Amino acid sequence: MTETTTYLLVLYYSRNGQTAEMATQIGRGVARVPGIEARIRTVPPVSPDTTASLPPVPDAGAPYATKADLAECAGLALGSPTRFGNMAAPLKHFLDGTGDLWLNGKLAGKPAGAFTSTGSLHGGQETTLLTMMMPLLHHGMVLCGLPYSESALNETATGGTPYGPSHWAGTGEQQALSDHEKNLCQAFGERLARLALKLAN
Repeated sequence: MTETTTYLLVLYYSRNGQTAEMATQIGRGVARVPGIEARIRTVPPVSPDTTASLPPVPDAGAPYATKADLAECAGLALGSPTRFGNMAAPLKHFLDGTGDLWLNGKLAGKPAGAFTSTGSLHGGQETTLLTMMMPLLHHGMVLCGLPYSESALNETATGGTPYGPSHWAGTGEQQALSDHEKNLCQAFGERLARLALKLAN
């Protein structure tokens, strides 16, 4: 990927790996669309420790996002595990630092959507997705969900919502993404990528 490549930013925080796997599946959906690529990025955890204690590059997984990654994207998929019906603090912390991008309208008019993973089946998937959309609206982004023309949305017995992809991870041993959840993530990535190209033109 070159610096001039049109890309969809898949930006997430993951604690146990399920949200990271969703990001990968969304990236596969983006890859179906010619002329755009997925740029998968994460954010570091936050800590009450007042001294910076993490290396600038994580030991494993996706690189940490920069504000430039966000400012220059053609579209955004934003992912987080559920924390009391809202996004996790590390992702919120990153977004809270994007006031300059908001002031300059860097994200206005670009498509965006949200994805989430929860421990319990009714553990706040939809409220998390909806509350994650609030900063996207403030940035002037165009929200994208999943239409019911995606058959997996009607058939799933695990995760999946019209507000965006979701995953039911379980409260014990972490459950892998179901086929329906994978299909919805990929459909979401493809839909966002197609919208990003249309809006860019």
